[in-house]
Amino acid sequence: MDLSNVIIVARQEVGYTEEKGNLTKYGKWFGVNGVAWCGIFVSWCYAMAGVKLPNIGFKRGFAGCQTAAEYFKAHNMLTTNPTAGDIVFYDWQGDRRYEHTGIYLKQIDTNTFAAIEGNTSTANQSNGGCVMVRNRHYKNCIFAHIS
Repeated sequence: MDLSNVIIVARQEVGYTEEKGNLTKYGKWFGVNGVAWCGIFVSWCYAMAGVKLPNIGFKRGFAGCQTAAEYFKAHNMLTTNPTAGDIVFYDWQGDRRYEHTGIYLKQIDTNTFAAIEGNTSTANQSNGGCVMVRNRHYKNCIFAHIS
């Protein structure tokens, strides 16, 4: 499946900043507002691009990174060769607990890639309140491909 529209939608959101207390237009759309919203952002981008995510605890996609990562693993949707629009999950501690998610953009070099992420910042990787393009390391990441 071509996920280029997911990238178009996500790029248009770069620079968006939450209101105090994790309040966002994404949470309002999702039906759960005032919570950590990186997964909700990914779900919103997919929906706005016309790509339906599976019901992963919510009819509009997923909110929890660990739950979504486990779902994609169980349904053989992981890939070791990510392409633009795939979903990336981050395990900051290397303990197989996924704390953050985003949308894969492109490989930068053999160790690094770019992603668009919601609820991030340079001061707080997983609850920073902004939509940003971030450069990340492949280490301790998994990638899900929606087909």
